Amino acid sequence: MQHKIPLQDLNANVGPMAKGMVEAIEACVHCGFCLPICPTYQVLGEEMDSPRGRIVLMKSALEGDLSVQDTLLYIDRCLGCLACVSTCPSGVCYNELVTPYRTYALRFRKERLARRGQRMLVRQTLPHPVRFRLAARIGKLAQPLRSALPGELRGMLDMLPDRMPVSQPLPEFYPAKGERRARAILLTGCVQQSLDPEINWATLRVLAQNGVEVIIPKSQVCCGAIMMHIGDLEEARSLARTNFTAFPKDVDVIITNAAGCGSGMKEYEFLFTGLPEEELAALIASKTKDITTFLTELGLRDEPRLVEPLKVAYHDACHLAHAQGIREAPRALIKSIQGVSLIEIAESDLCCGSAGTYNLEQPEIAAQLGIRKAEKIRRSGAEAVVMGNIGCMIQIRKYLLDAPVPLPVYHTIELLDQAYKTSL
Repeated sequence: MQHKIPLQDLNANVGPMAKGMVEAIEACVHCGFCLPICPTYQVLGEEMDSPRGRIVLMKSALEGDLSVQDTLLYIDRCLGCLACVSTCPSGVCYNELVTPYRTYALRFRKERLARRGQRMLVRQTLPHPVRFRLAARIGKLAQPLRSALPGELRGMLDMLPDRMPVSQPLPEFYPAKGERRARAILLTGCVQQSLDPEINWATLRVLAQNGVEVIIPKSQVCCGAIMMHIGDLEEARSLARTNFTAFPKDVDVIITNAAGCGSGMKEYEFLFTGLPEEELAALIASKTKDITTFLTELGLRDEPRLVEPLKVAYHDACHLAHAQGIREAPRALIKSIQGVSLIEIAESDLCCGSAGTYNLEQPEIAAQLGIRKAEKIRRSGAEAVVMGNIGCMIQIRKYLLDAPVPLPVYHTIELLDQAYKTSL
């Protein structure tokens, strides 16, 4: 296929990633299989809000037939959920196109001051737990002024919890119970540490119960997934490099308990393509496992059970189901809990609208998806809903609150932790 994409210009901006961008564009045969599974196409019904349409837009901009600025409305409305990757018969690596394209587009962006301020806040607070907690407190104080703020900032205030949870700091080492079966690093996450620190504590307890000793490096930082999502690849690499140094090498596995983090770390090899750290990045990526996959492969040492029967719905986080291909492991763990009945919900793997920073940047579309997801969960007849990503938990909990009897929202590992507490 002949193309006019200026590779020299593209290489200057995104480096070796340019090759993957061109390959993704050329692999798309515009068959349309991606349309019915794309959340934004389902909500908006516009061809340009589908993966196929966005690929055409990006190609046109890169070839000079369209300005980059003219594409950004539609590129920004992409959730990055990668449902299109799961269904594409041509194997288009859409993530290897849209992520570096967002980087390429940074120098062309022309935005209102409020939007630039929002992006600055995202970069400067979300990856940094201490800053994020401080910003959240300031945000709560600013709630009375909500109506006077720009829409971009109102959306951020709306996603803040009523109160910030308090938890004990994590130790740097958590020993295994009984015979040691594995040695792991726990990636603690950034937003999760602030919004739901008990997920990490539940992870440590469940791993210990199953003979896994855990290292929690004090100097670890955000994995960089948030920065990758918004196209700031240099900052994502900087954060990753810090973790390369922080992570000890004598471990069997690097555990993640947030789908977005796990997906981001498994893309390290792509992120460092052609750079000196490419081999190390590939090693880190290969050692990274979601907590559900790791426990399923390891095998639970004790049988967890709940005292009271519970009907549980499972929501597939996009960056587990689509980005990492993890669907069966969390379901297997849920089914292993005595007293739990697993209920499948309609459109389980359709994005809930969280998608990294999406519900902050595109609150209207995110709300439509959140309402849709909450309705599917309510109709399932479940008594609780379980998932493996903090962003999904915050989003879905928000839209379940208006139910006559709000359903509890758990991380998969929290449900397992509760079961162990009642059975041991």
